[in-house]
Amino acid sequence: MTPFFAMSLLFSLTFGQTASLCAPSEYVIHVEKRECAYCLAINTTICAGFCMTRDSNGKKLLLKGALSQNVCTYKEMFYQTALIPGCPHHTIPYYSYPVAVSCKCGKCNTDYSDCVHEKVRTNYCTKPQKLCNM
Repeated sequence: MTPFFAMSLLFSLTFGQTASLCAPSEYVIHVEKRECAYCLAINTTICAGFCMTRDSNGKKLLLKGALSQNVCTYKEMFYQTALIPGCPHHTIPYYSYPVAVSCKCGKCNTDYSDCVHEKVRTNYCTKPQKLCNM
C-alpha cells in the first residue's frame, strides 16, 4: 500500500462525515384539503442526502456509543405559510411547512422530523393545481 493511498484512506475515514452529501435540496410539496377547490404545489427546500453510518448488525457485540445511525436532518430551518386557494369561509386555508436553510448529519429529532421509514406515499394532486413560489 502506497503512503499516499494510506493517507487518503485515513483522511476519508476521519473526515468522511463532513464530506457527506447532506444538503438542502429543492422539493415540491402537493397540498390539498377536502373542502378546498384546488391543490397547491409548493416549491421548498428539504434536507436530503447521504450520511455516514455504522452497521448495527453486531449491536450485541458493540457498545451503544459505537452504533451510529445518522440521518440527513435540519441544522437551520424556518416555517413558511401558504394560502390554499378556493377554500370556503368555514375552512382554515393555511398550510405551514419547513424550509431548510442548512443541513447536518445527526440523530433524527422527532420534534420536527418523521424518523420512521414508511411506505412510499405518492406526492401528487387529485384536484386542479395552483403553483406557489415562496
